[in-house]
Amino acid sequence: MLLRLNRFRHRHSLKVQLLVLLLLIQTLASACTDKPSEEEGDTPLARHDAVASDTASAGSSAATHDLLGNPLVADLQQSNDLNAYFDRIDANFTVDADAIENRHTPGITDSIYTIRFGDSFIEFYVPSQSGHLMLQVADIRSADVTLRNNLRVGMPQAELLSSLKRQGDDIRITQTPQQIIASAREGAPVSLHFFLQKGKVSRILYEGYVD
Repeated sequence: MLLRLNRFRHRHSLKVQLLVLLLLIQTLASACTDKPSEEEGDTPLARHDAVASDTASAGSSAATHDLLGNPLVADLQQSNDLNAYFDRIDANFTVDADAIENRHTPGITDSIYTIRFGDSFIEFYVPSQSGHLMLQVADIRSADVTLRNNLRVGMPQAELLSSLKRQGDDIRITQTPQQIIASAREGAPVSLHFFLQKGKVSRILYEGYVD
């Protein structure tokens, strides 16, 4: 099944227009009450900002992914919503949904969701029993998507290294002239590959772990 989605920000634009209309109606209704109207301060209507959830305090770590657990969406609840990933894509995209047999139990059908935009794609494994979106691969080849911590195609190598080193000792950083790899020191074998060209990131490849 192929769901063709036009630029997703159009949908956000429509939502904002509806919110503005509702705000106008509410303001007019309040003006008709017995109390004299009071001047209200401007209330900005901001669209959901995916980057706002990139950082989390240590106290809320139980409800968030670390960088290698999900380099696109930190919040556990939001990471199970495709809209959170759509919000990060600044380009036209399509979504494929394919059936696949469960890896452990024959006769159970799971799903693979793939978001495609240009030469890039983001792929999820979705077990039918839980319905959870499990990010297993992300191959980013353009600046149409920004990862958490402002990691992106086109960023300078020095900025990338500085950002990765701030993640702490849980991440192992391996550097070659061609790429920088961030991998987990312990646990599941997950990794982020940052391919380099002329001192800048030219491609980002995330390899997750799904069992």
